[in-house]
Amino acid sequence: VSFLTLDDAYSPPKTVEQTRKLVEQDQVLLIFGATGTPSNTAVHKYLNSKKVPQLFVQSGASKFNDTASYPWTTPLYPSYHLEQKIYADFILKQRPDARIAAIYPNDDFGKDNLAGLKQALAAKGRTLVMEQSYETTDATIDSQIITLKGSGADVFVNLSTPKFAAQAIRKVSELGWKPSVHLLSQIGSSVGASLRPAGLDKSKGVISAAFLKDVAHPQWKDDKEVAQWIAWMDKYQPGVDKNDFSNVYGYAIAATLIKVLEQAGNDLSRENIMAQAAKLNNVRVPMLLPGISLNTSAKDFFPLEQMQLQRFNGERWELFGQVIDGHQ
Repeated sequence: VSFLTLDDAYSPPKTVEQTRKLVEQDQVLLIFGATGTPSNTAVHKYLNSKKVPQLFVQSGASKFNDTASYPWTTPLYPSYHLEQKIYADFILKQRPDARIAAIYPNDDFGKDNLAGLKQALAAKGRTLVMEQSYETTDATIDSQIITLKGSGADVFVNLSTPKFAAQAIRKVSELGWKPSVHLLSQIGSSVGASLRPAGLDKSKGVISAAFLKDVAHPQWKDDKEVAQWIAWMDKYQPGVDKNDFSNVYGYAIAATLIKVLEQAGNDLSRENIMAQAAKLNNVRVPMLLPGISLNTSAKDFFPLEQMQLQRFNGERWELFGQVIDGHQ
């Protein structure tokens, strides 16, 4: 396998430029594992028009599961709508009379998460008491957090990317705002990228959801998959922060592509690659939590539809409850 990588700097125009180079100059078989909702959106139509597989995009946006209009695109990240349904169900079970406020980035990622949260709450006859957005170019979101505190909300849903998730956690603490439940989107839950910059003490009690093993947790110290991952990191990425969730996710997503290629056998046509990507049946790849597997069909490309809630104890995430199927 020849694996070519180009940096798009998380800039959609740059994504278009680099993707065109890979497709038209390098003539790659497929595009794989690209990061971000805005970036993948920028090349969504282009790759489908070229009939180039856009596999396992690192986004849970519902648009990437449109099998009828975009049959050459598959997500891997759990659906944002399913994640938000899990959070909404948890909130209303724990706090039936909760006053819920949310913050989100004003982009496709944030809007899709917010829509999923609102949809799940509406199904139970509930609404948000306040919502605030921010631009990803903003220096801080302090003013938005001050406004949200003023709403009187006692549940805070933090639908932020890592930098702003850290800012929100830190500002909530500085203001002395003590929501009974502080939920953090899975995207923003990295200890290395979010919680440590926010302050581990300030992050204590925050709740999120997980689908991958937390390599820093003692419960996995004798786990074979984690041991193999650590050895791999030491060999190929020495000195890189092992607490950065992206390193675990990248490993798991690569294993998923390998599974698709193995299923494809000697027929490495683009058509067969897509056919195999739609035929994942209870597939286990390294680093998934126990009880979670990958499943796809021709009508549903989202492979990950199960997650488990976790609470940060000031040092690490602690799983609690059972694995939840977001469809149930």
